[in-house]
Amino acid sequence: MSARPRKLVLAVIDGLKPSALEKAVADGRAPVLATLIDRGTYVDDCCAAFPSVTPCCAATIATGRRQDDHRIASMNWYHRDERRYVEYGSSFGAARRIGIAKQLGDLIYRMNHEHLPADVPTVFERLDDAGVRTAGTTYLFYRGRHEHQPSKESPMSRLATTVIRKPVKGPRELFYADLFASRETGCWSRLGMPGLRDQHTGCVGAYLVEHDLCDFLLFSLPDNDTHSHEHGPDAQVASIAEADRQLERLVHAGGGIDAFLAEHAVIVVADHSHALVEKRIDFFEGFADYAVLPANGARPDRAEIALCPAQRSAMVYGLVPEARATLLPRLVATARGIDGVDVVMWRASDGTAAVARGVGNGGPVPAGELRFAPGDGPRDTRGESWIVEGDLDVLELHVQDGRIASDAYPDALARIWAALSCATSGDLLLSAAAGREFPDWGDSDHVDAGSHGSLHADDSLGALIYCGVEPPPERAEGPAAGSRWSGWSIADITPMALRHFGVEP
Repeated sequence: MSARPRKLVLAVIDGLKPSALEKAVADGRAPVLATLIDRGTYVDDCCAAFPSVTPCCAATIATGRRQDDHRIASMNWYHRDERRYVEYGSSFGAARRIGIAKQLGDLIYRMNHEHLPADVPTVFERLDDAGVRTAGTTYLFYRGRHEHQPSKESPMSRLATTVIRKPVKGPRELFYADLFASRETGCWSRLGMPGLRDQHTGCVGAYLVEHDLCDFLLFSLPDNDTHSHEHGPDAQVASIAEADRQLERLVHAGGGIDAFLAEHAVIVVADHSHALVEKRIDFFEGFADYAVLPANGARPDRAEIALCPAQRSAMVYGLVPEARATLLPRLVATARGIDGVDVVMWRASDGTAAVARGVGNGGPVPAGELRFAPGDGPRDTRGESWIVEGDLDVLELHVQDGRIASDAYPDALARIWAALSCATSGDLLLSAAAGREFPDWGDSDHVDAGSHGSLHADDSLGALIYCGVEPPPERAEGPAAGSRWSGWSIADITPMALRHFGVEP
């Protein structure tokens, strides 16, 4: 009979930039993370999804699937069936323009129970089905097998029940921004206010460990991302130190570091990284000659296109299907003329290939065109094969010994293909140049601070630490020849967790 596996903590530190983590460790401000690195394995280039924004990446972490399966296209996307924008929380201004009630409904209910397909199970659902005691703190994707009623533990949560009325399905133990709490812990977050979310997670996590209430815990630490958005990537050391303090609360509840690691395996992962923003892109002005669907979705019959900015990425939807053949080339030409756009991507008219075109307006990417599709050709770092035609310099790709890779745009072919194959994605995808960002529907940006979303390595390569859990066999082999990227992806995390408990991915 096999030995019972150690309990597993999956800590997601939102936006954790490897260079900032390394500085926090070197400065002695992250002792728990330093110990995990020392006793486990540290990866400084775990690749995000594209767009490298939190909803899309969180869905990939929670399911182990890319968005061609999980269909969470971005932070802001257009719902073709309902003819409206979906907005998960770009900014308060964007939520106000699109509709706060709609935004809350999309974020809290529909994201998990409608937008994420029922046949794409989360790590909670898979482990619930295997009899593992699951738990999660405030994380975008919480869907599990256990029903939870809205919480009435605190005055603020009782006030929220005027809006949050329906139950949800989550892990066995669910604690979501005071709105849902499977038991009374005395831990509050003022409805998930930034700056208090990590503390709420630490409080709840310590309670769960102290009372032995779970075997698998998704320990969500989102405040690092907020701090970087406000102060820039170089300021992450302070927010990483705060995240480390919450991990320390877990360790203390488990009897100290040695006792805790004797009982628990740990995965710490970033959903994406952060890049410095210096200037905004005139996104809406660039498409001023088109009839754009307004934020509130009014009069959709009069709209020609829908615009969906998401920090350092954006999508454009054509709303007149019969005009796609003539509209798409116009949109491509328009996008290429917008200062600050780096790469423009779309599906070929017959659907058999993806097309990426460099802008070539003084930026680092030449104004060539690249077409590609899965097929019998060179293999990428993760072992997928591609047929590639055209200008490799568009994505700074190089081929060596039958392998194809890009240091500037890691996992570019697979990430673009998944994004363009996603049923809810736009007809045109845009990735921002270095230092640039698309303002959202509330006209908010992160100029002089940190942001993410693009295809570039700066946004996409986050930190990963694992201790007491086995890596996927193909990752243990190391990177293929011709690639500096190790091949690790956030899509590897759920398979690791499942195998740890003897569940086949």
